[in-house]
Amino acid sequence: MIERLAESVDELGSRRPMIVTDEGIRSAGHLDHVLSILNAADLEAKVFDEVRENPTNACMLACKAVAERHNIDLLIGLGGGSSMDTAKGCNFLLTNGGQMKDYHGYGKATEPFLPFLAIPTTSGTGSECQSYALVSDDETHVKMACGDAKALAKIALLDPNLTRSMPLRVAQLTGLDALAHALETAVCISRNPVSNMNSMESFRLIASAIESVVDGSVNDDARASMHLGAALAGLAIENSMLGAAHAMANPLTARFDVTHGHAVALMLPHVVRFNRVDLAVNEIYEKYQSLVPWNPGEERKMESWLERIFAKAGLLSLTDLGVKVSDVEGLSKAAEQQWTGRFNPRPVSNKDFEGIYQSALGYVGAGVS
Repeated sequence: MIERLAESVDELGSRRPMIVTDEGIRSAGHLDHVLSILNAADLEAKVFDEVRENPTNACMLACKAVAERHNIDLLIGLGGGSSMDTAKGCNFLLTNGGQMKDYHGYGKATEPFLPFLAIPTTSGTGSECQSYALVSDDETHVKMACGDAKALAKIALLDPNLTRSMPLRVAQLTGLDALAHALETAVCISRNPVSNMNSMESFRLIASAIESVVDGSVNDDARASMHLGAALAGLAIENSMLGAAHAMANPLTARFDVTHGHAVALMLPHVVRFNRVDLAVNEIYEKYQSLVPWNPGEERKMESWLERIFAKAGLLSLTDLGVKVSDVEGLSKAAEQQWTGRFNPRPVSNKDFEGIYQSALGYVGAGVS
């Protein structure tokens, strides 16, 4: 809980922490709350509150400049995934120099990092439990994943009360992203006993709460389930990987400015249908379906449940977002370049990507092989 912040900062040996956050978190009162806790412990924290959605190398360089000016000794990420990514990215640049593109991939940083403490205010990315910083190219907005074991938070403080300030749309889309994390980690080719344990418990918690998040009726118990579920999904990613739904979502975000959670949600049911051809994967989906709180008479298929949840959230379709069949070829080529797609349980060719995009558009064309 957030009340343990000063204790946690002391545990990490810090006297000069810096909070990395955004103006929305400041406006919600969370920043002042955190600062008051630190001030009461005679800790004066510096603040970088210029985080932007889908942060770029330029954003992380700006954060680094503030950190250097104040000779900080601890980074505190306060907010959603963008705040966590900016804090982690700043850590790469502050301790190892260069540009974020130098760290594209995993394990390319040679020098020690500053300790990182994560305080998520959304229930979605699970970035508080991951060693990757996601960085958008300053011009193309294509995302790079920059990972290193040293980037993982030393402490993550999970306080579901901090998620009360989320606007409904943010709660919906971050929650749907967390749901996708639980499902994609459950079936990816790098799944293992540790990730399986986290994926399944994450899905159980999120499935129990997601409908109330989507319709805005979420209570304290559901809020707690979502917050822990999102973190466990982050742990599942850290110990395995994602799949084709994320590979197909990133080009939609880069080219059509579709919010990440929205893009992943649109692709996920179609990827589930594609993956079911693999009997072992189908068995996993069947097991997870037993954790869904079904309505009487509802078709007990994962993709049907997902589509009902997404419809309740009022998600715009790909067509409504301006995507046309003529865009499919370019989107598919971009999806084929995404690292996460290589971990999909069923190999996805360029033709397959085209077929899945076409299915999502409602176009009866080549289909998927």
